[in-house]
Amino acid sequence: MGLLDFIKDAGAGIFGRGRSEAEEIMDLLNSTFGEKISDLKVEFKDGIVTLYGTCDTQATKEKAMLLAGNVKGVSGVNDVYFTAPKAEGEVEYYVVKPGDSLSKIAKNYYGNAMKYPEIFEANREVIKDPDLIYPGQKLRIPKTG
Repeated sequence: MGLLDFIKDAGAGIFGRGRSEAEEIMDLLNSTFGEKISDLKVEFKDGIVTLYGTCDTQATKEKAMLLAGNVKGVSGVNDVYFTAPKAEGEVEYYVVKPGDSLSKIAKNYYGNAMKYPEIFEANREVIKDPDLIYPGQKLRIPKTG
């Protein structure tokens, strides 16, 4: 994939607690994914997060990239050194716009607003509450069969 772009001024404000940005992101990923990511290393320079390590699945990799990228101050996530087994299904990414809801996004992608739980489940580590998404947040949109 390479570099996944994010909106630098959108996202969770986790920086500025006396620790480096890389340490904050690494703690966030470790606390969320635990043993699903081995040999995790994080670098942060000029708004770009570079992730190193091996994920148990492609979905974990994608979610970790989204979690690291949906942080205020991050403009991109580089996954060149972040590996995972090849995914079976395709995934698209969507940037939340003002006025969006998961049901509105589901209606757009799947033709059925009631399929919003599929988007929520695909982003469970990134979205804690399906009613709390914000403009600029990037989400995974799995393709349905």
